[in-house]
Amino acid sequence: MRHLLGIEGWRRDELESLLDRAKAHLPGGPDATHLLRGRVVANVFFEDSTRTRTSFHMAAKGLGASVLNWTHTGSSVSKGETLLDTARNIEATGPVAIVMRHRSSGAPHLVAKHVKCAVINAGDGTHEHPSQALLDAFTLRQRWGSLEGRTVLIVGDVLHSRVARSNLHCLKALGARVVMCGPPTLMPPGLEALGAEVTHNLDAALPQADAVMCLRIQLERQGQAFLPSTREYARLFGLNAAREARMKADAVVMHPGPINRGVELAPAVADGPRSVILEQVSNGVAVRRAILEVCAA
Repeated sequence: MRHLLGIEGWRRDELESLLDRAKAHLPGGPDATHLLRGRVVANVFFEDSTRTRTSFHMAAKGLGASVLNWTHTGSSVSKGETLLDTARNIEATGPVAIVMRHRSSGAPHLVAKHVKCAVINAGDGTHEHPSQALLDAFTLRQRWGSLEGRTVLIVGDVLHSRVARSNLHCLKALGARVVMCGPPTLMPPGLEALGAEVTHNLDAALPQADAVMCLRIQLERQGQAFLPSTREYARLFGLNAAREARMKADAVVMHPGPINRGVELAPAVADGPRSVILEQVSNGVAVRRAILEVCAA
């Protein structure tokens, strides 16, 4: 694997191989600083990020690499520099991989056609976020051993969510049942054709779920009003304490972050015993080490 641009099209054995590799990168695993020692990984983020950028930074350092952290703020993009010119200039500094986030769907795919180093998609518009789906699957595998026959309920702004798309491809390939839930205005057409089940009734779907993944309402991507208000969304689709009580006894709560507390998740649920949100963040470092190892080592 030279690039990681998306999850769509991956086979189950390919996903399981990478997730198995990530286990060796958990805390307490063997030293891996020799894998990318003396090499450079470039984090190229055209959008803001806390978890993904920090996680890739820590992953690269854990493999022995130096890290170039580039953001669009203060760059020549403000002077009219194109995406490809930016990518080529960064490549000219010598990185073995470009980890790229961009507001436009397909941007990493375009860059991958014009550079010689590895390109890893850290989120492109509303298209995909492959490393997030991999770390989510890894977190569930650590809990369950296998996703076969498990039900994962994904709730929220599916229309604008690259996380939902990547998770649908990943979870289905690993044998899980995926149910998408949200307001009709935030559910794109064609989900059933990709293997998802669709519902608009959260209360009916909750008791069936082994994991509930809440998505952030992405107001910055919404060019029109898709909801009457966030208060109305929270009333119908927010995971609060009353709804948590209807979940299976061993079901877990997930969120890719950042959380709009009191909208998608009540604070007591986000910080409660069912929550694996911080486990997702911790596991992200191990999974991204595995990605860098496969793409760039």
